[in-house]
Amino acid sequence: MEVTGRVVVLTGAAHGIGAAMARRFAAEGAAGVVVSDLDLEAAKEVVAGITASGGAAIARHADASSKEDLKMLVSEARAEFGPVDLFCSNAGAAFGTGVHAADEQWTRSWAINVMQHVHAAQVALPAMLSRGHGYLLITASGAGLLGTPGDAPYSVTKHAAVGLAEWLAITYRPRGVRVSALCPLGVRTALLEPGIAAGHPAALAIAAAAPLLEPEDVAESVVHGLASEEFLILPHESVRETYARKAAGLDEWIDRTILETGARKR
Repeated sequence: MEVTGRVVVLTGAAHGIGAAMARRFAAEGAAGVVVSDLDLEAAKEVVAGITASGGAAIARHADASSKEDLKMLVSEARAEFGPVDLFCSNAGAAFGTGVHAADEQWTRSWAINVMQHVHAAQVALPAMLSRGHGYLLITASGAGLLGTPGDAPYSVTKHAAVGLAEWLAITYRPRGVRVSALCPLGVRTALLEPGIAAGHPAALAIAAAAPLLEPEDVAESVVHGLASEEFLILPHESVRETYARKAAGLDEWIDRTILETGARKR
């Protein structure tokens, strides 16, 4: 999919990767971009930058875990710009906790990192299927392929997000709807940098796995990944080789990860 002339909806788009994608899609000539986030004021700032550069965008407050809010985004995109061509479910949640995380943290992780993507598919697919084309971009994580020592809810739910994306691709690609899973490792965002500063094991493990990218680097990878309609969009190319190595010897992979992260000590 070329983004030029397309109508795009993004969640979690006021900061970080989402904001970078919104700006890049507009620069690529998107017909309209819906920038949604819980932080409406920051979303408005992203939109102001886009419109100042001649792009078309609107900001909306939305809880990415709410099916009704996502349905509203699709409706408002259609009213403002036309039918949605690309839905990017991008919002994410991380708490840096292990298996004994509070029930509320497990619940919120599941709601944002998994059910957001389920609801996005539910609200976007009907119109896409009726038109015979469309695109779902699920922001998962390299953690969804390689795991994240030190953060059980994040690792588990990101694996689930990749699994959902795979199921959607198998089911709907024959009907004209493409699906990609965006799986970066470390990116300089508000989700990761506080954990690095605090010395959290999960954040440090991600930062040590590959060089930190800027959100704009990820947006660049997304544009190229959409154009080639790749299922896995991997801004850190090293993830591809590492994922293959993991699949070839899972026990060896687990032992190596324990040694590299000092997981025995926690």
